[in-house]
Amino acid sequence: MEDNAAAPEGIDRRAELSEFLRTRRARLQPQDVGLTAYGRQRRVPGLRREELAQLAGVSVAYYTRLEQGNGRNVSAEVLDSIARALRLSSAEHAHLTHLAKPTAHKKRRSAPAQQLRPAVQQLLDAMDAVPAYVGGRRSDILGWNRMATAVFGDWGALPREERNWARLVFLDPATRELFADTWDQKASDMVSFLRMDAGCYPNDPRLSALVGELSVKSETFRRLWAAHDVREKGHGVKRLRHPLVGELTLSYETLRLADDSEQFLVTYHAEPGTPSAESLRLLASWTADAPVPRDDRVS
Repeated sequence: MEDNAAAPEGIDRRAELSEFLRTRRARLQPQDVGLTAYGRQRRVPGLRREELAQLAGVSVAYYTRLEQGNGRNVSAEVLDSIARALRLSSAEHAHLTHLAKPTAHKKRRSAPAQQLRPAVQQLLDAMDAVPAYVGGRRSDILGWNRMATAVFGDWGALPREERNWARLVFLDPATRELFADTWDQKASDMVSFLRMDAGCYPNDPRLSALVGELSVKSETFRRLWAAHDVREKGHGVKRLRHPLVGELTLSYETLRLADDSEQFLVTYHAEPGTPSAESLRLLASWTADAPVPRDDRVS
């Protein structure tokens, strides 16, 4: 991997907590939360610390310590109050809790290894008309089926460390062209996913190295990373510009695996009777006899 010298040794949890709270506070105006804004000039964007403390029912000194990264003794009840005051989403609330109250597993230097169960790969292979893959921490791609290869490209031909959505989105021109119409949203989703991961495993050296590499090589990544936005991957619609069949409009669904909530199955499908459905059928017929590269790696 290039530019390793620029990759951080770890992600500073206290700095992350401080910046996350500051950026969430900055996006709210007094009128958004029922407060009266006195005076025309405000030195800081968004709510002041004292306004946020008032809304959360805590002292200004207490909230200031928390925003400075000192969440060591903060209670779940106080975090709930601050989350409500900041109008955090469920994903943002979870991220705040991870940052403020790290649990024992976050103290390990590296996140535990992930490996796709053979039965899950068999399930992927059985879904022969549906592009599907399993992702894991750091946006790693752990397994996929033939239709995923037909739609997204031959991940099996990549070195193991490059089978990663964030690297593909920010560094691979073919992936950027594929998501031409929705690349901005895809890029934002990837950064949000990595932010959630960093909250859970701030000491993971592979995650730190990935963030460092992308920060060096992509100005867009640096800008999105500095925004501290987080959200869960769920469902939606993606428009793709496929090199063989042209425009594809596909709906996706994300399902967490029961025995490892940090692995998720993502499926894509087209609305029946649409040109996209016919294009998927054509791709399926063209790739029906193509072998699917096996991936027995441990991430």
